[in-house]
Amino acid sequence: MEPVRRKALVDAALRVIGDHGSLAVTMSDIARQAGVSPALAHHYFGSKEQLLIETIRSLLRQLRSDTVAALKAARTPRARLSAVIRVSFHADQFAPETIAAWLAFYAEAQRSEETRRFLVIYARRLRSNLLADLKALLPADAAERIAEGAAAMIDGLYIRQSLKSAPIGIEASIALTEDYLNALLATASPSPRREKGRPHRTTQGQMT
Repeated sequence: MEPVRRKALVDAALRVIGDHGSLAVTMSDIARQAGVSPALAHHYFGSKEQLLIETIRSLLRQLRSDTVAALKAARTPRARLSAVIRVSFHADQFAPETIAAWLAFYAEAQRSEETRRFLVIYARRLRSNLLADLKALLPADAAERIAEGAAAMIDGLYIRQSLKSAPIGIEASIALTEDYLNALLATASPSPRREKGRPHRTTQGQMT
């Protein structure tokens, strides 16, 4: 039962953080949501901080798994770029409690070195996945610049989800990012290897 209960507590933490809009929650709040005692929650995770770290690890693992699957299904560098964009705005990532949790973790990263480290891993993965296939289409300097811009756009559109008065939907976010990418790809000089369609390594599958 331990893996089941640990997952139930992580899922409960995500919901409670979403409801509160911050990490200012208690182990009792999370345990109540999971339907277990606070003592059992402490038994499995030791402290609220460790449970919160496992929650962000869980978000990163799911994002990594989705990205690896999407990249395997794409056949060309350009298709893989679209796969990375679409996964970033997957319906699961757009769930209100997930958005609230990511924002809360970003705020916590200003105080917690461990939380900051996990968010740096996320940022590096996103950039590496974009850069791997942009380099197959463009010179290195252009690929670097566009990867940075596309990653910033993805993160920025994601943050806009917290603005309840003017939310941007999944498809609109994907379309805006694709338009940005298409516009820059059209103006940048192509790489000699453009769209050969052969497999490219990505760091997404390599990171732990």
